[in-house]
Amino acid sequence: MPLLKNGQIIEDTWSNLPESANDDDGGAALDVDLIVSLEQWQSDRDALLKRNGRLGLRLRSDQPPAEIVADLEHFDLIALDFPKFSDGRAYSYARLLRERHGFQGELRAVGNVLRDQLFFMLRCGFDSFEVAGEDSAEAWREAIAEMSVWYQPTGDGRRPSGVLGGAFGRSRAVAAE
Repeated sequence: MPLLKNGQIIEDTWSNLPESANDDDGGAALDVDLIVSLEQWQSDRDALLKRNGRLGLRLRSDQPPAEIVADLEHFDLIALDFPKFSDGRAYSYARLLRERHGFQGELRAVGNVLRDQLFFMLRCGFDSFEVAGEDSAEAWREAIAEMSVWYQPTGDGRRPSGVLGGAFGRSRAVAAE
């Protein structure tokens, strides 16, 4: 799947460790950037920490970040799954990871990731998105540039309109006249 990060379609350098992987088949190559499931992390933590490559974690929507807070320092990426449109737990998990737990690594939206939800995902702290296809990825890239003013404060580092100062308020008043 195409990957959108920082407003650009990029090559994904991360590999997902298949659920069927085990220590007998050599596990994962030592130098690749690897995303593992929570179950793989819990069962193979020591072996995974001995690797040279970067480590990422994939959480399903029924796996809250509270389960891995003590281990956050080991992850450069956390992929949060959106299993279906009506399941928004990943939004809450992203905000918790960024704002409460101070996670500074990449937060990736995976699964049923929809363009209509892009701005909500950005505001919650996601900074990369697996999207369905090249055409879709290009539409997403264009959508990121559509909005530059935010109303609500969040942990993504962007200042909301209320702190931009009087110039923003005056420009709206002039436009209304």
